[in-house]
Amino acid sequence: MKIISLSLLMFSLSLSAQNLDINVLRKINVDRNQKLDNTFKFISDSDTPVIFAGPLSILAVGLIRKDKLTIQKGLVMTGTLCLNGLLTTGLKLSVNRLRPFVTYPEIQKLDKAGSYSFPSGHTSSAFAFATSVSLAYPQWYVVAPSFAWASLVGYSRMHLGVHYPSDVLVGALLGIGSAYLMHLISKKYASVYPGY
Repeated sequence: MKIISLSLLMFSLSLSAQNLDINVLRKINVDRNQKLDNTFKFISDSDTPVIFAGPLSILAVGLIRKDKLTIQKGLVMTGTLCLNGLLTTGLKLSVNRLRPFVTYPEIQKLDKAGSYSFPSGHTSSAFAFATSVSLAYPQWYVVAPSFAWASLVGYSRMHLGVHYPSDVLVGALLGIGSAYLMHLISKKYASVYPGY
């Protein structure tokens, strides 16, 4: 009897969570300010160039200056993005959640969308980058813009109709977690410098 009750409770919670997820997405996508469509498309498209250019630029500066500290920061950031990519892809392939515009025809798809929906790859990589660059350079003028940009990337994916809010939330947590995990690994196994 307890198993049946627990199963019914879990089922009802999943239904209400799904309803909340699509209701929030409808507010963001269907009721959106259409004048901002191109702006959010630009923000969403900025994800790939930023996550590649950021670590490569730091590595290049480190190599040019022969600065081991900067090189190590660039390597940790690169490792973070690789780890995050593996985890995000693994989750996408194991959960197999359809994109919201496939399940709900009122959701307008305004951007390209690859494989499965959960979690948001753009959001996870943006937050992985923002967290790793903030750990490497913990000044407010690095941290604030990094996380503002990552948050806008996450929001853009809902505005453009290609992700549910839960996809974005889990993507953000996955990105942050990947950065902290790589940070801890680098401190433990790569004899990372003090203050990183």
